[in-house]
Amino acid sequence: MEIKQSEFIISAVKPSQYPTDNRVEYAFVGRSNVGKSSLINSLTNRRKLVKVSGTPGKTRLINFFLINDSFYFVDLPGYGYAKVSKSEQSKWGLMMEDYLVRRPQLQKVALLVDCRRKPTEDDVLMYGWIKHFGYEVVIVATKKDKLNRAELVKNNKLIRETLELDAEEEIVNISSLKKTGIVELLTSIFKDSHIDE
Repeated sequence: MEIKQSEFIISAVKPSQYPTDNRVEYAFVGRSNVGKSSLINSLTNRRKLVKVSGTPGKTRLINFFLINDSFYFVDLPGYGYAKVSKSEQSKWGLMMEDYLVRRPQLQKVALLVDCRRKPTEDDVLMYGWIKHFGYEVVIVATKKDKLNRAELVKNNKLIRETLELDAEEEIVNISSLKKTGIVELLTSIFKDSHIDE
């Protein structure tokens, strides 16, 4: 899959604001500051398609990006940022649940975790949530440039054990900074899809 065209379409807080053209969707989710915006920019070869904020917890909406005039990448709100109030976190949770429950167009969810750290309780909860709603999940371990090969192998094992991944579920290690793992991730996201390449 080669991404040649990408554009921001809409930010939504409720289902009535979602695109209505029935194109398939691939969602990206992860805790605040895990590198979600940078990853989407890397996948689309657009440095500023998604605004990269220095302030964790800044993405508070569901953002839809039309790719190749064919399908959507969906950027879900980051979670787990302590300085955001409980009521605000609850709103984000309901917003994401609404999306996961009511979106038959959603094909697959990429769950981002930091390859340097053990997945948090929120990561484990989100993984369980995605599986509960019946979606395929791709685990994306970000910031691989921060670890050497041995550390990466060790931490991938920790991620797999903590999330209790099924044997067939892969972990894709990426570095948005060095643009490594991007092709592998695109291959994993679009495996078994019927989108024309």
